[in-house]
Amino acid sequence: MKPFTYKYLYHIILVAVLFAGITSCDDFLDKEPMSNISPEKYYSSASQLDAILMDLYPHILPSHSNWSYGIYGEDNGTDNQIGVTANNRYTTDRWLVPNSESNNWAFNRIYHVNFYLTQTLEKFGASMDGSESVISGNNTHVKHYIGEMYFLRALEYFKKLQMFGDFPIITEPLPDDMAVLAEASKRFPRNEVARFIMDDLDKAYTYMGDVDFNTTRINKDVALLLKSRVALFEGTWLKNFKGTAFVPGGEDWPGAVQHPSYSYPAGSIDNEVTWFLTQAADAAKTVGDKYKGSLTPNTGTVQQSEEDAANPYFNMFADEDLSAYPEVLLWRQYARGLVTHNVNAAAGRGNYRIGLTRGYVQNFLMADGTPVYANGSYEDGNGYYMGDQTIADVRANRDNRLSLFLKEPGQKNILFEVDNPEGTEAVMTEPYPAITLGDSERGYATGYALRKGGSLNRKHYANGGGYTASIAFRSVEALLNYIEASYLLSGTIDATAAEYWSLIRQRAGVDTDFNKTISLTDMSKEAENDWGAFTAGTVISDPTLYNIRRERRSELLAEGFRYMDLRRWRSMDQLKDEPYHMEGFHLWNSPMQEWYNESDLVYNEGTNSTVSPPEKSEYLRPFERYSGQAGFEGCTWRMAHYLEPIMIKQFLLTSPNGNDPTQSTIYQNPYWPLEAGVPAEN
Repeated sequence: MKPFTYKYLYHIILVAVLFAGITSCDDFLDKEPMSNISPEKYYSSASQLDAILMDLYPHILPSHSNWSYGIYGEDNGTDNQIGVTANNRYTTDRWLVPNSESNNWAFNRIYHVNFYLTQTLEKFGASMDGSESVISGNNTHVKHYIGEMYFLRALEYFKKLQMFGDFPIITEPLPDDMAVLAEASKRFPRNEVARFIMDDLDKAYTYMGDVDFNTTRINKDVALLLKSRVALFEGTWLKNFKGTAFVPGGEDWPGAVQHPSYSYPAGSIDNEVTWFLTQAADAAKTVGDKYKGSLTPNTGTVQQSEEDAANPYFNMFADEDLSAYPEVLLWRQYARGLVTHNVNAAAGRGNYRIGLTRGYVQNFLMADGTPVYANGSYEDGNGYYMGDQTIADVRANRDNRLSLFLKEPGQKNILFEVDNPEGTEAVMTEPYPAITLGDSERGYATGYALRKGGSLNRKHYANGGGYTASIAFRSVEALLNYIEASYLLSGTIDATAAEYWSLIRQRAGVDTDFNKTISLTDMSKEAENDWGAFTAGTVISDPTLYNIRRERRSELLAEGFRYMDLRRWRSMDQLKDEPYHMEGFHLWNSPMQEWYNESDLVYNEGTNSTVSPPEKSEYLRPFERYSGQAGFEGCTWRMAHYLEPIMIKQFLLTSPNGNDPTQSTIYQNPYWPLEAGVPAEN
């Protein structure tokens, strides 16, 4: 199937698919309606193309936002990080089909990209050397800008793929014609959407050159890295959901109505899986081999005085300028007083009331490569693993990705410019976790809080005035992607994967003998702490595959990958039958209980409760302070929740008479009903 295309210049509302409208207060080119823009005026010079492109960057690329923990809080709502109430997706009756409130199906950004590409490609000409271009300025730069825009379309489409699976493929602006728009709204099978994304990334790679841009610009290496991510996502999704309604041709797949007797481009779903995984491995290896020797060094310690040696790995997540870190392939720059965020303040307190889970903390290895349960009980340990009676104990002798970023009371948070009056929100020394404080900015959710992203310089702690950089893509992901993809293809850890894995563990201060870890892995123990130990409701039997997943979980700590990974691994089915109780640190019957006044530890007092009761667990359970909380009885799951529901208004807009959703040209995702305000059926 070829994507649906029309060569019109101005209008789109993909059936209002869009109906979110072409512009909004924070959208691209909102100062002038798109229909009034003259292509001759706005698409005639390299500088104009660059300006339009830059306006899209913050809307599509990963970026910090203000009054939040930025990208470091995006794993919230997984088994890694939680707030004080469960996400609705972990309930059976709180995630409802929206009527029109959801903007997830909106095409406004895709439209802006398509309009840009339509205009620019026509003026640049078919010749790749720019000899036919009528755009003024540096042809090499113009060509690069085109490549960047292909990348942005790919990334935006990847977001849609993760949310909805099957999705319309739109490559050019469409006319404001209801019949045309309704036809164009038809969804393509998800694997073809993934292939389309990868094709865009190939185009991005081809158009972009080795120009002397800062790594704040999209580049060829980032295109390859994203290609490996997309291919790994789709390959593992098809593998783990094979035969279900969530893949083309599977039982009860809703797309069969429009795509009967669907045939995969590779010939079968198994061949399609192999194709995607091969693409993932190849792209990842190209990037991995280029950057494997440039991983940012790690001293393994948190600097606690000006005289101590700085830790480049720690600082990489909290520096203003990341151009000196080769591992960082793309980053977002901020500027004092102009473009700012509050990530530093969040890291200096309780992460905007988002905390690490007990399961996540327990899942990190010891420095000698052994799982914690190989060293005594979780509570007390054997003297090497010190147990979990205090946060200091938890951090001792561990994988330093945990010990570096898990905050401990008494640590110095600020070392430089300690008297700078701009740093009004700086907390100079880490206090006991404020678990009883209801303040969303200053409270602690689980007792386990991160300092990732927190600067050691007070100047970055102005209220809403932080200007440290945010990482969008770093090369270590390529190493992780290759290890997983190559192992799934061959069933063995080849020489390249072994080299990559050793490099990652060496940087983390963990014994590089991953086979030792594999031999000591007890999957029944891992299943207690890690949803990634499951696929399709069953604990996976392969400890090598499991430890590949564990490595990814550890290295990408709080960087927004977890929910994507859990979905592609199909790692929540088991919650349907056995709800999972989210826990934080060891509060009751531990020295940490003495950190708090008894009067502040209120439980069994309904909504006045500040903590969960000791009879439930000695560990803090943020969702179980009082009945009525989402997750009070544990986190559960519906199969439908692997994908998002499409809003009902969209079905009405694409139906012939405008009032019968069953006649729409699109179909609802598996197990979500065609009725607004109701939960999933399964």
